[in-house]
Amino acid sequence: MKTICFYFQIHQPFRLKRYRFFDIGNDHYYYDDYNNDEIITRIAHRSYLPANQTLLEMIKNSNGKFKVAFSISGVALEQLEIYVPEFIDSMKELARTGCVEFLSETYAHSLASLRDPEEFALQVKEHDDKIEELFGQRPKVFRNTELIYSDEIACMVADMGFKGCITEGAKHILGWKSPNYLYCSTAVPKLKLLLKNYKLSDDITFRFSNYEWNEYPLTADKYMGWINSIPETEQVVNLFMNYETLGELQPRESGIFEFMKALPYFAEQMGITFSTPTEVISKLKPVDSLSVSYPISWADEERDTSAWLGNLLQNEAFDKLYSVAERVRLCDDRRLKQDWHYLQTSDHFYYMCTKFLSDGAIHSHYSPYDSAYEAFTNYMNVLSDFIVRVQEQYPDTIENEELNSLITTIRNQAAEIDVLKKELKIAKEEHAAKRATAVKKPSTRKTAAKKTE
Repeated sequence: MKTICFYFQIHQPFRLKRYRFFDIGNDHYYYDDYNNDEIITRIAHRSYLPANQTLLEMIKNSNGKFKVAFSISGVALEQLEIYVPEFIDSMKELARTGCVEFLSETYAHSLASLRDPEEFALQVKEHDDKIEELFGQRPKVFRNTELIYSDEIACMVADMGFKGCITEGAKHILGWKSPNYLYCSTAVPKLKLLLKNYKLSDDITFRFSNYEWNEYPLTADKYMGWINSIPETEQVVNLFMNYETLGELQPRESGIFEFMKALPYFAEQMGITFSTPTEVISKLKPVDSLSVSYPISWADEERDTSAWLGNLLQNEAFDKLYSVAERVRLCDDRRLKQDWHYLQTSDHFYYMCTKFLSDGAIHSHYSPYDSAYEAFTNYMNVLSDFIVRVQEQYPDTIENEELNSLITTIRNQAAEIDVLKKELKIAKEEHAAKRATAVKKPSTRKTAAKKTE
């Protein structure tokens, strides 16, 4: 029986204000609060909130047969808590249905997996702690920023205990193979891979309301018919898309919410089920392994990381940012660590892209800046001030060897503390067991004495 795995991504960056060279050293607040408030509030009311209500109706009307997964970045959750707290409440209501799964990702929606394994692991843990705190679930399946994946990343993801990972069904990786199967990693066979069917996903995300599309209008029965016509041996259709698709990219007037509501009905008519990512990797067996030597992503025809790290501007900013990573991790300044998260968000590097898209536009079309150079200049001004603040705590006069020695000492101390905590816990348990045994013995003697009498 064919099953559909729906997952939606929710992410919004903390956008930077216009930060001049002369602000360096004088202004340590970098964010455009008005813009951040306006954008996330508008998108939440046009998309997130009505979409949540739509999915809730779909779950209830299908008696729990409709299932869906979400990947929500930590920085998006922070903004939603501040500006649209009712969204958190509606998401909790969805979580209580038992038909919603939350995926793991990096807290800052960062590119740390490409540069800093330690930062990568820390952010994943912080993100999952946040998800568990808000929604009572500990994520079991991983989805990296921008669906970035490689064999090297697979090893890191498996080491963190995840059994499954979501990524792009890139043609140059699959070749003649179909994305509609469960695969596993060649580097770590125990890590199962769910691959996005980008054609069927993009039909909803980008083409749904396009009058010039030869399949317009797209109806629920037509769409389910396409899925039903996929060969029976192909096990799972992974539909991965931005949550803004519902209500923002495809406005309410297009009929997108009615389209979604009708999907479970036609799916049931055709014997098609819905599954969460964890259910897919639990029920299905991989048909083959995939080797990905170089990182892939969802972006552009190349499906690589060049949208974020494809030119000199992007790489200069990226290298400069992570040059202070060890120093930031040593400090206890909450504000500094918060800025560290916000400055790692992948959007800042995306705004610096100079690549042309397949339709002739460039990535700056999606940017709040007039050009990639302006995005780079503004970001580097902010980053320069940030680095000055970091150096005030751990100056450049501290050599790398000395810094590494200090880091090693701190880590060793942390490891020793963990060992001592475990030993103390064991000692307490043994002591409690001895006390319990000692208490039981007198009562046994008394019982025996009574029987003798």
